[in-house]
Amino acid sequence: MSVMRTLLSVILLYLPALLAHATADLPPHIQVDRALDEHVSVLNARSQLQIEHSEQRKRESGDYEFTVHGALYRDRLLENGDDVDYRDWEVAIERPFRLPNKMWIDSEIGEAGVERGRNKLGDARHETSRLLLQLWFDWQREQAQAAQWQQQVEILRQQATITEKRIRAGDAPRMELNQINAAAAMSGVSLRQAQLRTELAADQLQRQFKAIKLPAAITPVEPQSIEQPLSFWRGAVLEHNHELGLAKSEAVFQNRLAARASADRLPDPTLGLRYASQLNNRQKIGGIYFSIPLGYSARSASADSASHTAVIAADREQALRIRLEGDIFSAYTRAVSTFQIWQQARDASSALHQNAELVARAYSLGESSLDATLIARRQSLEAALAENTARLDANEARYRLQLDAHQLWTGDNDRHQEH
Repeated sequence: MSVMRTLLSVILLYLPALLAHATADLPPHIQVDRALDEHVSVLNARSQLQIEHSEQRKRESGDYEFTVHGALYRDRLLENGDDVDYRDWEVAIERPFRLPNKMWIDSEIGEAGVERGRNKLGDARHETSRLLLQLWFDWQREQAQAAQWQQQVEILRQQATITEKRIRAGDAPRMELNQINAAAAMSGVSLRQAQLRTELAADQLQRQFKAIKLPAAITPVEPQSIEQPLSFWRGAVLEHNHELGLAKSEAVFQNRLAARASADRLPDPTLGLRYASQLNNRQKIGGIYFSIPLGYSARSASADSASHTAVIAADREQALRIRLEGDIFSAYTRAVSTFQIWQQARDASSALHQNAELVARAYSLGESSLDATLIARRQSLEAALAENTARLDANEARYRLQLDAHQLWTGDNDRHQEH
């Protein structure tokens, strides 16, 4: 029992460090959270949600208002052969009234609109997270290439030092120094180009996400294999997919609008109170009146149009499901394949690096030519660049899959649904 307790304590002690290292090549979560909150797409979606809340209140209260009517009349009557003028006036107040079923439907429309706004906010945040992940790894790729070219320049400078020693010893012609200096200069050009691309990628990232602070260096993280099957990821992605939730809420919203249009086939009545004074106040008239529109064709056409719009929204949801199935398969396959590609690139890079070291050693001993040494160095560099790219591709693909399944950058996600 004591052994188990000790083992559990060790696991709990080192687990946070292991989890932190697993995402050491990502920006801190607190920066990500702030960057997403400040992005214009998320801000617009949050404003849209507030609009939906306002529309809900509007539908709950209804847009029918009291209307006041007033009129003055002058009546001229012939009495006993004389024209007699009378001053008459009247006042009325009226208001349309929603039928009870329309009140319930309007309430449902308001709720569906708010749910649609929540899903728009979630989808905007998710798409912005995707953009951040993409720009972050674009910058990492350029930075990794710049670092690799910097290392290549330093190696060639060291190689030039060895060549100078051999020239002084009479073991190599002076043209070899010119050859290796030219190779170093060409590598310097590639280094400057890589640094330029790094600066441009960093600028693009920070223009979109000002809260992200770019570190001077990033700890390389070895890719991890995808252990769960495709069915696991399909279920996880579809369960938390905001785009699908948006399509569902849009279908519900359009369905309720269609129900409202159908209910409008029966118009709402208008009820009013009227009071009139006629014949110079000798006659008082008071009463209640109501009116109801009698048109039908236009209302029927509107109901049919809304019904077809609801069908289209439902069809879009089904089409989206089909597209998402393909996207999930692509993301899963990419994550699995890029890990395998990285393994092969890592093995190739290790072998070519060892070969380059052996050839360089042989050259320093006079057992190999400079051409063979430069070729080996070039092959080692290309393999290292390919390994770095494959490593970053594999990590990005895995993070993208986790992001779509809401396993990354989602610790405070529920809090961001409404502010």
